[in-house]
Amino acid sequence: MKTGIVTYAFGVPSTTPPNRLLAEITCKAAEHHIAPVYTQQDIKLPDHVDVSYVEEQPGSPPPTLRIARRAMLWAREKQLTHLVVVAAGPHMWRALRDTRRAAIEAGLEIDIRQSSEVNAIPEESWFSEESVQQRVRTPKDWNGRERLLHLMPFWVYKRVVS
Repeated sequence: MKTGIVTYAFGVPSTTPPNRLLAEITCKAAEHHIAPVYTQQDIKLPDHVDVSYVEEQPGSPPPTLRIARRAMLWAREKQLTHLVVVAAGPHMWRALRDTRRAAIEAGLEIDIRQSSEVNAIPEESWFSEESVQQRVRTPKDWNGRERLLHLMPFWVYKRVVS
């Protein structure tokens, strides 16, 4: 089994507490699995971690599905058979769904699971007023938008984020 880690940032910049938490969880997972990482620019990892960063325009992070699709190209290139998804607790359902859908689109048979360490983090720890992204500052900001995305049929969601 060849494992990789896919990590989704939660806000901007890298110095926000949620992104520092995600970086810490990712680093531990990479070391535990001796695995490469695919992530966003706002997840800063130590030099000893084999990391590939998704291409982003400054101030415009790509949608979750676009990151997942690019992660599948990376997974195919690395010949991975297992992925561990690291995402903030409130974002995990969508990160998993999009990663699994991207694998299907790419024709990859790959085992995709969430990081169990994320579950140990209290919900309120994932939100930060330090983020320049309004939607991740408070649960209220996040839940309003997320409920709409959760109810949206996937085919509509794909069109909206593509």
